[in-house]
Amino acid sequence: MSSSSKIVYCLRIELLQIEPLIWRRVWIPAGTVLQRLHKIIQAAMGWGDHHLHEFEIAGKRYEVPSDQDFGRKFTDERGQRLDRALGPSIREFRYVYDFGDNWEHRLIVEDLATARPRWLYPACVAGERACPPEDVGSVPGYQQFVKDLADQSGTSDENDPDYVRWIGGVYDSEGFDVNAANQRLAKLRKAV
Repeated sequence: MSSSSKIVYCLRIELLQIEPLIWRRVWIPAGTVLQRLHKIIQAAMGWGDHHLHEFEIAGKRYEVPSDQDFGRKFTDERGQRLDRALGPSIREFRYVYDFGDNWEHRLIVEDLATARPRWLYPACVAGERACPPEDVGSVPGYQQFVKDLADQSGTSDENDPDYVRWIGGVYDSEGFDVNAANQRLAKLRKAV
């Protein structure tokens, strides 16, 4: 999208319950469908999109139907535009990724503006800290993971797996690469 007549939202995405905060700032078209917003969050944060998710906006739940619904009441997110779900006054909503690990995110509409003619949307403009690896075991598992990685002596008694092999390389919990986030988002733009 590059039309200057379109409205865009500046969203701040915060991963809750981890300190210091892991967050991203992305600009997206206001009319983005929730199913696509899920893909944008995955790309910006660095998640792998291996698990179910849901949005909660003004007390209403949105997700994609699956054989793992477990009787939850929700609205199908496919075809649901963000600007319509938010309406004129809602500026904060929730996103949960991986119902097992239960990664809760707060999304805040920080700004809305007219799209800039030369910008390609979605675009990540800022963020801090690396996203936890998939299947690390929720907040307690992630905290143990980071502690074990930092343990220079390697004498941790509890479940001391070879984390480097498990995650496929080096993991820097303090690192965030805005260019890598935008490369993942560029792949989404090409997939449309």
